[in-house]
Amino acid sequence: MEHKQNQVLNLERVQALETWLKETNTKLTQVNGQRKYGGPPEVWEGPAPGSRSEVFISQIPRDAYEDLLIPLFSSVGPLWEFRLMMNFSGQNRGFAYARYGSAAVATHAIQLLHGHVLEPGVRLCVRRSTEKRHLCIGDLPATTKQPDLLQVLRVLADGVERVSVKAGPGIEGVSAIVAFSSHHTASMAKKILVEAFKKQFVLNISVKWQSAVKPSPDETAPNQKPPKTPLCLPLKPPRLIPSFPQSSCRPPPLTCPPAFCRAVGRPTAPKHAHPPCSSTSSSEGHQVSAVSPVMLLGKLCEASGFGRPLYEMYYSHTGPDGFAYFSYRVSVPGVKLPFEGLVWVLLGHRTTNTLEKVQQSAAQQVLERVYKLGH
Repeated sequence: MEHKQNQVLNLERVQALETWLKETNTKLTQVNGQRKYGGPPEVWEGPAPGSRSEVFISQIPRDAYEDLLIPLFSSVGPLWEFRLMMNFSGQNRGFAYARYGSAAVATHAIQLLHGHVLEPGVRLCVRRSTEKRHLCIGDLPATTKQPDLLQVLRVLADGVERVSVKAGPGIEGVSAIVAFSSHHTASMAKKILVEAFKKQFVLNISVKWQSAVKPSPDETAPNQKPPKTPLCLPLKPPRLIPSFPQSSCRPPPLTCPPAFCRAVGRPTAPKHAHPPCSSTSSSEGHQVSAVSPVMLLGKLCEASGFGRPLYEMYYSHTGPDGFAYFSYRVSVPGVKLPFEGLVWVLLGHRTTNTLEKVQQSAAQQVLERVYKLGH
């Protein structure tokens, strides 16, 4: 009976909230079990808050709403954001988060409002928000390697900074500690990773918050970001050429390291997928040759009395799917116009591997065009 009574809304409090919203023209947004103000509000001036600027508020009466809480916490300093956790019943869940413009203002809010009597017999608890940024992923295959898992996570989620893989006595399979750039990116990843691993790899992993984190020797550097360009890639400056003829293949929706795919028992490529750009099959489905496209194009030019093809490759950009895009120009001595196009490849661990993939893909496209012209 007591549980049912707790689910009954206090209509007077709800009406007071609605009246306050209209009078103050305050806008609230319902997002995933929380009601948010600001982030920032329309009247905000200045930069976004830094770290340690958020406070955690608990012991909130279930029928207390923003009309009481926002003015109270705004009395300390301007609020950048206020989030009240909500139930489907319309009651709050007893806790909220308030973010200020700086850590100093947040400290002042803790000093002034911790223990504040919101109503008779009710004292608020206000303390620094932990702003957790680390997730623990469990039940990974025993063959999981840190570099492969890091690359997979950066494809699946935003803000992944580093990964530490743990294995040993008492740990079933492999677990990993993943550090994110912010609490927000970690929260978003926590919501999607379980389903993403189930869909992509048929793996049932566990994902939970990690409160205490100890660095591991195999972690990458704390501030390391995914490289935007291959290091030491001996290419000319990037340039974009409009209206590229597209290759017959398309990047798959998710690009994961073959080593990780093998570790989890997932094929490195779909059975019925389009052939890769460096494939020796033409877009018409005809088998070109078992030799490499570069070698075949060279022999074709030699047999036709032309000079050896000259390859120019220009890095363009790396997409969110992990593919690096390159424009190319293949000039054949004796042929008036060069062949130009765009190819996409997965970056290899070594620069020479990447350049070889680009060259093979470019040669494959040229062969396909020559084949079509001949038919």
